[in-house]
Amino acid sequence: MHGPDPQSPRAFGWPAGILAVITAGYTGVLVWATHHPKPQSIVGSNPPSDKLLHVWAYAVLGLLVALSLAAAGRLSRRAVLTAAAGLAVFAALDEATQPLPWFRRTADPVDWLFDVAGLGLGMIVVMAGAGGFRGRHAAGPNGDVSSSAWERGSRPDSPT
Repeated sequence: MHGPDPQSPRAFGWPAGILAVITAGYTGVLVWATHHPKPQSIVGSNPPSDKLLHVWAYAVLGLLVALSLAAAGRLSRRAVLTAAAGLAVFAALDEATQPLPWFRRTADPVDWLFDVAGLGLGMIVVMAGAGGFRGRHAAGPNGDVSSSAWERGSRPDSPT
């Protein structure tokens, strides 16, 4: 008897639906936290640097999105880049809406750069774990790995 294939997107035992719900919930908490009028009530009176908080908050989001793609068998270079672009727009909107009068926050374009850096960090962790930097596509639901699919940026189960 042997354990799960470490290259399988389901190796961690997290079904795609569960990860999608966790990701949506985390996204809601992230938006709430970034728009809360008194952030010190969330992070405490002696928090780490603001930029570090941005990197880590968005690294978790990037990690969750990439894990969701992997669990759905859709982890590819194209899917990750598309998700990263969409999340970068989301982060920009998150930052741009903070100065609205009812939030009483300020926007900082540099915060957005740190958000994007965090997204990249989280997604890179998943890609590296899936072998994406060794020229292989993340394993499909049946554990197959297709280097030609990875190079094309397509799904491993798509027709060649």
